[in-house]
Amino acid sequence: MFAGAFMMGAKDRLLSPIIPFRFFASAIVFHVAGWAVLSWGAETALGFVGGTGAVLAALHLITLGVLAMTAMGAAYQMLPVATRRQLGPAWVCSLSWWLFNPGIVLLVMGLAGGWGAALDLGGFLCVAALSLFGLLVARNLLQVTDLPAVTWPAWVAVACLAGLLVLAVLLVLDMDVGLLVNRPAVAAAHALLAGYGFMGMLVVGFSAVLLPMFVLAKPVDDAAGKRVAVIAALALLAGLLGTLWGENLVQGAGSILGLVALGFYFAVQRRVLASRMRKKLEPFFRLLKAGWGLQVLSLLAALALVSGAPAEIMAPLWGWLLVFGWLLSFATGILQRIMPFLASMHSGAKGGKPVLLSQLTSPRLLDIHAVLHLAAVVLMAVALFFDLPLVARVAAFCGLGGAMAFAGFALVMMHVYRAHERST
Repeated sequence: MFAGAFMMGAKDRLLSPIIPFRFFASAIVFHVAGWAVLSWGAETALGFVGGTGAVLAALHLITLGVLAMTAMGAAYQMLPVATRRQLGPAWVCSLSWWLFNPGIVLLVMGLAGGWGAALDLGGFLCVAALSLFGLLVARNLLQVTDLPAVTWPAWVAVACLAGLLVLAVLLVLDMDVGLLVNRPAVAAAHALLAGYGFMGMLVVGFSAVLLPMFVLAKPVDDAAGKRVAVIAALALLAGLLGTLWGENLVQGAGSILGLVALGFYFAVQRRVLASRMRKKLEPFFRLLKAGWGLQVLSLLAALALVSGAPAEIMAPLWGWLLVFGWLLSFATGILQRIMPFLASMHSGAKGGKPVLLSQLTSPRLLDIHAVLHLAAVVLMAVALFFDLPLVARVAAFCGLGGAMAFAGFALVMMHVYRAHERST
């Protein structure tokens, strides 16, 4: 059975295109905004270990505005297709978007300028939007008894989402009333659950559906999918407890278990690619493969940090490799493939021919994005490690240029899609 079976009857489970594309459009706008804010305060990224300002604002523009927004749009559309179960009322999906966008803007304003009212209201809206998302995903998963390679990682992601939202509320309240005894440990635990937990496990779950579907390969083996989910969950638990308790040995065990889980995950993906019918890998795989390599480096950086490496160097480097390296590379790689895919599926709904994928893609703009994005990742890593402010600023501007090229690709795609719909 090949992954194309996932798509049997898929059109019957497609949402209105406005729902996923709203999330993707927001992700593209916040992508540009995140790099722009980082360009404004690039030098402050050197040695950054906490506190308000441009770096924290840019970080949340990427994590919430790009990564979470992309995950929500993809999950709302692809989970019903993969599980063959309805996700929930479409109006609830739309409501989460209406809550999330102003929430991100207000939260980022509060983080950049230390404005308590904006921080509180923005935090409330973001928590509300992500809570709705978590409830809809959980509702869908409760109806599914098969597909453990998808559902097991997704359940871990939902659990991590609940934990990170609790910690996020505590961190926001702490800025007003100072209730946390060890704020840096709570902030680090929040980052761990957000990066490796919520987003990381969604990546594992989505990979079991999207990658076999895009390359026309056999689906992920159930036993292998369960193994990855269980080991990753143990790694997350060890990392979380070690971070909150301040136990470097437990944190180190979490990093090592994470590397083990990653090894099994890579073995799964290698088997998927070996069974593919589409022999030539599409260009979006260059970002996915780069992201996988950067994920390994992020875990090695975490291991070095708990082994005694200087925190002012390794802490920001770890965060950079995790968010801008692995997760952002993976998210933009998936976006550049899933947006034309969904546009093609939705096109011709009135009886005309669907628009071809090749017509919806702008290879030159995507090449520019890939080169500038990867250059930004490498240059900023060098700047953080060697304390080079000028290189940090060049890196941020490279990232901004790449984000603008990516936005150009999205605009061209939507222009072609709408022109095709008008003509049919």
